[in-house]
Amino acid sequence: MIVITTPTGTIGAAVAQSLLAEPLAQRTPLRLIARDATRLPRTLRDHADVVTGSHADPAVLDTALDGADALFVLVPPNFRALDVTDHYLDFARPIAAAVRAHGIRRLVAVSSLGRGFAGPAGQLSAAWAMDEVLEASGAAYRSLQPPFFMENLLHQLASIRERGSFALPADLDQAHPVVATADIARAAAALLVDATWTGQEGVVVREPVDHTPREMAEVMSQVLDRPIACERASLEDYREQFASAGASTAVADAMVEMAQAQQAGVYPPVTPGGGTTFADWCGSVLKPALAT
Repeated sequence: MIVITTPTGTIGAAVAQSLLAEPLAQRTPLRLIARDATRLPRTLRDHADVVTGSHADPAVLDTALDGADALFVLVPPNFRALDVTDHYLDFARPIAAAVRAHGIRRLVAVSSLGRGFAGPAGQLSAAWAMDEVLEASGAAYRSLQPPFFMENLLHQLASIRERGSFALPADLDQAHPVVATADIARAAAALLVDATWTGQEGVVVREPVDHTPREMAEVMSQVLDRPIACERASLEDYREQFASAGASTAVADAMVEMAQAQQAGVYPPVTPGGGTTFADWCGSVLKPALAT
């Protein structure tokens, strides 16, 4: 039995759908933890066991992990959190306790690239704190470590469409590592169905080539066949963006701190590997989104 959290979110849903796509004879039984089961696609509701509730709730975890072998964890965002690290640990601590109680053998979670960075890193630091708690569960653990999500750019569709520009709180000529969320889901699904791995390790998931924001704009221009520019957002504007959207002061501060860590080189240089290129993502995800 494999248990999936956040199955109505972008990554969790993709993990669940990938596991259901396995040939029937090889398919591992699937259980989903969902706050609102009505938001699940019918394919998931019809072919997976569903436990309703939050994966921060020990009682929900106790039910969901009964008889399970592996667990996928993603901490959902809470833009009104009073403390970002506490928000992550409010999930990590009951999960670690339930994993120990039920003897879960394999645990896969979405964390962040850059663990070991010496300075404060806001949202990233919170994810690394989660790693420490989940490692202490004693389960074999794989921490998926992505950088900036390409899908974050979808929040700027209106600006890209109407003004031909997007903004990042980053040096336009400094490498800005990114990842397609589909690659995170693929990595998670592959680990969840593989019962052979042991120990505790980080798994880097990222685009195979790092681009600067200026180069990202050039790639976007080529794929969309129209000029697109990247503008540098000030940290003050970045903070205000979250505050005006209703984020708590703690969340806005954590996002700014993360941006500062990114500027300070929190992400190590890319190493040769696979993954969706930014050009491919622009063609397969961004371009259709702009057309709708």
